[in-house]
Amino acid sequence: MNLPEPAIAATRWLAAFDRALRALDDAPLAKLFRADAHWRDLLAFSWEVKTTSGVGNILAGLKRRASGAGARGFEVDPGRTAPRAVTRASADVIEAIFRFDTARGRGSGVVRLAPEGKGWKCWTLLTALDEIRGREESAGGRRPRGEDREPAVLIVGGGHAGLSIAARLKALNVDALIVDRHARVGDTWRRRYHALTLHNRKHVNHLPYMPFPSDWPTYIPKDRLAGWFEAYAESLELDFWSGAEFSGGSYDEKAGRWTVTVRREGGTCTLHPRHVVMATGVSGIPNVPDIPGLANFKGRVVHSHEYDEATAWRGRDALVIGTGTSGHDIAQDLHSSGARVTLVQRSPTLVLNIEPSAQLVYALYSEGPPLDDCDLLTAATPLALLRTAHRAWAEQSRSMDASLLEGLARAGFRLDEEDETGWQFKYLQRGGGYYFNVGCSDLIVEGKIPVVQFADIEGFVAEGAKMRGGEVIPVDLIVLATGYLGLDVLVRRLLGDAVARRVGPIWGFDEDAQELRAMWTRTGQPGLWFIAGSFAQCRIYSKYLALQIKAVEEGLVPARMPRADVEAIT
Repeated sequence: MNLPEPAIAATRWLAAFDRALRALDDAPLAKLFRADAHWRDLLAFSWEVKTTSGVGNILAGLKRRASGAGARGFEVDPGRTAPRAVTRASADVIEAIFRFDTARGRGSGVVRLAPEGKGWKCWTLLTALDEIRGREESAGGRRPRGEDREPAVLIVGGGHAGLSIAARLKALNVDALIVDRHARVGDTWRRRYHALTLHNRKHVNHLPYMPFPSDWPTYIPKDRLAGWFEAYAESLELDFWSGAEFSGGSYDEKAGRWTVTVRREGGTCTLHPRHVVMATGVSGIPNVPDIPGLANFKGRVVHSHEYDEATAWRGRDALVIGTGTSGHDIAQDLHSSGARVTLVQRSPTLVLNIEPSAQLVYALYSEGPPLDDCDLLTAATPLALLRTAHRAWAEQSRSMDASLLEGLARAGFRLDEEDETGWQFKYLQRGGGYYFNVGCSDLIVEGKIPVVQFADIEGFVAEGAKMRGGEVIPVDLIVLATGYLGLDVLVRRLLGDAVARRVGPIWGFDEDAQELRAMWTRTGQPGLWFIAGSFAQCRIYSKYLALQIKAVEEGLVPARMPRADVEAIT
């Protein structure tokens, strides 16, 4: 067979890896990996989401887990994107998608081979479980069971995170119920300000199983997205209680069940699910800082999550505090509706144009592979190498946006000049701190939306903001675009201190900076799971979260994390 060079290299490496893994011999395995290699395993060799770095650690991990996993049959997957030469994290590599089998099911993965000596060695390896044998996804699943029910899984939050995990569980025939405090499916978007759209392209943001129509706009407006959420839940027959607010619960260790309360229009009901999935987003509770003198202000004060309509403020004065995405978007919305807007900056902010700078990180999704292949290739890049790639993209963005950034600096806007890894790492670490310019930055540069520094405000009086120089900026409306408190605060409020301590920090990087904390995997609290992040993250990792819940339900894996992992958290 006359194979092109990338296919030859990938086929040979996978065959050698298969032989060496069966023998569990250090020497043949060691020859296959670079010294600085990374192996990311998504449930295939262990029921964990785990990244291991360095050839010595990889060999030890493979030897420890391979015999129990029974992984074999590694070969290039002819049904996926063919092996090819690409550049990843500034390095030229061969990238190949492969398939394999394990004792528990079918898997797929990605190997990236870098030249070393006269051959090719593995630089990054992904092994991911696709399905559990005998418990594969079904096309239809069971129909909803109605109102009188005790679901196995209670999903808190009906946005894209909640819908994604509900759809995955439905396909695995795991009974799940979404509860959402809004009156209607999609209200998480429908009730927000009119001008809101997604800030990354449509082809990155599909939900599982049901992609957006091809003729939809590149940046989807919020009302169209809200309608899609409603149609998605109906089409997939997801069980969804709207107007239902999760108000807390406790876990019975002996029974392995939660007792939770849900407030509905007709009163409060009690449920006993085995699993609770928090799908409320990266941020839970609005952050309302203690601002000196704000109580003196006689106008209206709202947090950004309450802001919904700009037309009422036409011809009036508004102050927006905060220069993240929400602050910029709301300021632009108010300005376009005829309000006089001042933007208040509390800390330096990363700014980049939405096109093309903000989209550089999604270049893979424009390279040609189908969505499922792009998702697998995305999951295959460990955080350590992702940092390298994002540093290059951040530098490229700064060069592309130089004139805009210079104009912002002249307008008195403080730019985050210490940033090295770009907007996505800000999101992964803190859930914000950046803005994709869709027009507000241009208004600032043109002087149409003035910027003042929060440090220059002495306090607030009845009429507005009193500056340290004595001037009073007249204000009718103050919008606090001040972000949200972390998920750990929400967990403590709803489930108590003991549960919060068992779970530990949520989101941001773990102690090895290899994975996100407590996300998409078992936590220190049995039966409590978290899903959050972008549309793409929720689409990708809802699959692995659902497989873990299915495995716990089937008794294939204990609900409790390994003790060493719990101790590392606490």
